Amino acid sequence: MSFVFDVAAAKQASAIGKYNQAIQNRNAEVAEQEAQAIEQQKNLDIQRFDQQFSQLQGQTRTNVLFSGAELSGSGLRILRQNAEQAEVEKDIINYNAKIGQSRAFEQANFARMQGNLARMQARQAEIGYYKQAGQSLLGMSGGGGGGGSTGSYGNRGTGMQGYGGGASY
Repeated sequence: MSFVFDVAAAKQASAIGKYNQAIQNRNAEVAEQEAQAIEQQKNLDIQRFDQQFSQLQGQTRTNVLFSGAELSGSGLRILRQNAEQAEVEKDIINYNAKIGQSRAFEQANFARMQGNLARMQARQAEIGYYKQAGQSLLGMSGGGGGGGSTGSYGNRGTGMQGYGGGASY
């Protein structure tokens, strides 16, 4: 009867391993989708920033011209500094997005590794249960290797003693 339970346990271990692997693969997909969302959010952030920057530059030009100054000297310097700062801000947005994407991809890779590990552990358990089932079958048939028959060569199960006086090493 143990044979039947061992075979069932082996099948169950395999099913559990496949299920756990599927869960981890799903987690990996979610992490990859998060990386895509980060990229999309970065693009939206840059668009929004460009719009705000354009408005700022327009207001700055208006303020310079309204003050009676020309767009030269200090006015141009302010516009140039704003443009330089805008590039730095864009670089920061890009950098932060890349960091977030790297983390998400790393989570995806780790989830896949965990899934593979869960599947391998389940496979090991499955093999162990099949081994137990095989031993149960051997035990039921009486051919378990320690079965008492010595044949014409003496006691085969314990080594050299049946082969001419038991040489000692």
